[in-house]
Amino acid sequence: MSTEPREVQDRDVQPRSTGEKSSYVEIVRAFGVTIGPSLLLDLFVAASTLAVITGRIMRPNKGSTRLLRPLAILGAVLPWAYALILRPWHLKWGATEEEIAKPLPGDELVPNPAIESTRAITVNAPLDEVWPWLAQIGQDRGGFYSYEWLENLAGCRMRNADNVHPEWQHREVGERVFLHPAFGLKVASFEPGRAIVLEGWGTFVVEPIDEKSTRVIIRSRVPRRLDVLLYYLLTFEIPHFIMERRMLLGIKERAERAEDKQMTAPS
Repeated sequence: MSTEPREVQDRDVQPRSTGEKSSYVEIVRAFGVTIGPSLLLDLFVAASTLAVITGRIMRPNKGSTRLLRPLAILGAVLPWAYALILRPWHLKWGATEEEIAKPLPGDELVPNPAIESTRAITVNAPLDEVWPWLAQIGQDRGGFYSYEWLENLAGCRMRNADNVHPEWQHREVGERVFLHPAFGLKVASFEPGRAIVLEGWGTFVVEPIDEKSTRVIIRSRVPRRLDVLLYYLLTFEIPHFIMERRMLLGIKERAERAEDKQMTAPS
């Protein structure tokens, strides 16, 4: 495992005065990339639903109407397909019913959530080979093992580590785990070999299955607030799921690759 440190700079969660304008531009860019596609999808769904309800798109007298009709019907059906099929699946992707039901560290931060997701994956490596990858997450450390190109499109300047770095294995409560050079989330709890809880995201837990395999579980809870409807309408859930699923797969790939190297290394 590599122990060479990567260049890390101290950052504040608020934009620094020397580059305040630039930092705000980066934040706008980040949110634009994150929610831009979802906003376009919302507009498509709204326009399609309105066209179907008013009946205009169903009139058979124009060739252009005949071409647009299937798209309008598709847009009107999408919210129902998402709510009834896709959403229940992605909110519990990879998790067992027991994992969904059991309490995890950090649940107390949002005791009565409006939205909850519990996602999990099995890693064919022992817990002590899996935890170090989770311990070093952060834009200024090991990255998030997700779609690096997409994160960098949002200006994150992410670089996912392919090695465990001993100097990145600890976090203090109250410290910020950066998602972007301009902002991060506070560490609410850090239990070495067990869990990390980030305010505003959720809980990351590792649990041993046996001596050779581990479960990685991520739980997110959205509180009951006025902005929860905005969260849902802007479909933050979809990009959140896409990136979180890839993160779980990224941890699995790295931990299993490291375990394979250890197994095949000459004694």
